Amino acid sequence: MNAEAPSATFAEFLLPDALMRGLESEGYATPTPVQARVVPMAMDGADLLVSAATGSGKTAAFLLPIMQRFIDTPVNDGGTRALILVPTRELARQIHSHFMRLGSYTRLAAEVITGGESKGHQIASLRKNPEILVATPGRLLEFLESGEADLTDLEILILDEADRMLDMGFAEDVLAIIRSCNPERQSMLFSATLHHKGLSKLTDTMLSEPEVLVINPVREQHPDIAHQLILSDDLGQKQDQLSWLLEHETFDKAVVFTNTRDGAVALTNVMMGRQLRVAALHGELDQRERNRIMGLVHSGRVKILIATDLAARGLDIPGIQRVINFDLPRSGDDYLHRTGRTGRAGECGIAISLVSPPEWNRMESIVRYLNLSLEPRTIEGLKANFAGPSKARKSKKPSPAVRKKLAAATKKAAPKPKERLRDRKNIGKRRKPSGTAVEAGHAPLAKRKPTSE
Repeated sequence: MNAEAPSATFAEFLLPDALMRGLESEGYATPTPVQARVVPMAMDGADLLVSAATGSGKTAAFLLPIMQRFIDTPVNDGGTRALILVPTRELARQIHSHFMRLGSYTRLAAEVITGGESKGHQIASLRKNPEILVATPGRLLEFLESGEADLTDLEILILDEADRMLDMGFAEDVLAIIRSCNPERQSMLFSATLHHKGLSKLTDTMLSEPEVLVINPVREQHPDIAHQLILSDDLGQKQDQLSWLLEHETFDKAVVFTNTRDGAVALTNVMMGRQLRVAALHGELDQRERNRIMGLVHSGRVKILIATDLAARGLDIPGIQRVINFDLPRSGDDYLHRTGRTGRAGECGIAISLVSPPEWNRMESIVRYLNLSLEPRTIEGLKANFAGPSKARKSKKPSPAVRKKLAAATKKAAPKPKERLRDRKNIGKRRKPSGTAVEAGHAPLAKRKPTSE
């Protein structure tokens, strides 16, 4: 079902006063389209399959119904009532932080269970029987198998960024967790796209006659993000262009994306050598270091984060006004998830891609896939000689040698002479002037006389 979201206010949802105060303190004025569609249906207990673009406000869309139910129907003795399953540690912490802000006037409690943290501390948290768990699949499955976690009392199951979990190879872990859950539960699955080839396995196992909502489709351009293109000749020029952008652009915070961990580390070192205050975020960092870096960025002590695609999902930092693709992403979906770090909560943002000759075809593919409108841009003194191979091909005339070959190829081939059987038999033989066939190296054969019957 793909329709325009009806106009609504948070007051129409009849949320408890404690939640309304939390919304007001966080500056929530009117629901986003995904919140306007999801919240009332989730409050009615429906299973939902939701496709919504990143930055659309879907976290509050599933948190509010969970919190409303638990406030209105408290349970004194029981286990975990809601599980929010996510692909990355960063997203888990972002959701927990969101919960703490919205629920600041409630007595609800939530815990985070992810890899990279002390198991002993997390086991102690589980023994408190938190009403809400935010978890990544791997660590939670370990605790389920060891008996430290119990989901038999679960009332609501949320899968957020389900397509990303599949891409990261978590399908079997997620299915094992679903099988451990109370079957009499409400389930909601959120995915940037509903066309992922492995998604049906999750939906068939998890959801019962779900309502399907397509809101802000993933390939729909974000109205608050401007997309710019800067051509580069090589790595050195890219580094110079990036330095100029980071020094001269006006922004609160910026995220620069690379495709590899080594690339992020190398680029961080180059920018630090140019006296820029930057930090790197990638998958090889332990959790303590990740938390330290995110704290620096959140506080504003570091304005520039150089990251791999690890940060493209779930990274929600207020004030990101620039996203720069130092390396072009590998796909259109990755492009959207990266650029979705800006233009959030109604703010405007700019996404800039630095494109070198080897990346041109991929850029064209992303533009076609997303139907993007890119604004070409140059930096004075750093303009690339490269202008795009497509234009070069259109203006370049074939060389004389190529034209000669083309002309020869277009000429109509002369018809082949008809091949006769006797000619094929005479291959390797020579003819005498009289026309008598002579076999090579032998005397002429005598003429055979007709035999009488």
